[in-house]
Amino acid sequence: MAKALVVYSTRRGQTKDIAELIAEGIRFEGGEADAKNVTEIKKETDLEGYDSYVFGSATYHGEMMQGMKTMLFLAEKVNLEGKVGGSFGAFGWSGEAPGRIFETMTNIFKMNMVSGPLRLKSASLGGGTQMAQDYGREVGKKLRTS
Repeated sequence: MAKALVVYSTRRGQTKDIAELIAEGIRFEGGEADAKNVTEIKKETDLEGYDSYVFGSATYHGEMMQGMKTMLFLAEKVNLEGKVGGSFGAFGWSGEAPGRIFETMTNIFKMNMVSGPLRLKSASLGGGTQMAQDYGREVGKKLRTS
């Protein structure tokens, strides 16, 4: 069974909620999924053993959270080329973080990305729960066919 790692960096818990819904969507498609706070990723080996990676961060002052930046530098040392990937994040005003993560995963890590980043203000607003689960389903389907 394919296994996905969903790593999130959150400030107020919104990005964590989105991460858990994405992981649920992956499971709906028959995959295994672990959702972990970026603080749990301390060394390269914490990122090994997965077929897919979905990284997310809240946008704070127009940037991704520092913990996610640090984790991305760590992830660069792990061979993620060709692995299925996605990015997501919660935001209040601007929402740049998911796009920057997506571009890093695409251009630096050379991953097999889903259609684009998921940007939500909250999982509980405007159909956010369904959108996050559907994003997870998209990752799960791509993982199943890769």
